[in-house]
Amino acid sequence: MPTLAHKIGSLIFCPHCGTLLSPPRDDEKTVICEQCSYEEPASSYENIEITTRSHPEAFPSALRQKRKTQTKVHQGKVLPKVSEKCPACGHLEAYYEEKQMRSADEGSTILYTCVSCKHGWRVNN
Repeated sequence: MPTLAHKIGSLIFCPHCGTLLSPPRDDEKTVICEQCSYEEPASSYENIEITTRSHPEAFPSALRQKRKTQTKVHQGKVLPKVSEKCPACGHLEAYYEEKQMRSADEGSTILYTCVSCKHGWRVNN
């Protein structure tokens, strides 16, 4: 009895050397192993049922992303207060925050927000 190739899913391997055999062309009756010249009947490729399963994350879609997107409500950060006169209402207390908005070799920018009227202004250092 002749030795038949090993099948794993839709792949067929040479039983002698283990090389993956190419599928037969339309008119070929046999498939010849490129390594050891073993001949496998083309009929070995007939009636192979292939079932594939993919994880839903394997193919991302914009609709699926929208469905999964969650909105997180951020709690407001607590900013320190400083004695600074508001140019809009004259109140003497403001919140401040320091940001590096220019290149690293330049000074930082101080952002002020009035405690009373919520007017914002900035000062470049």
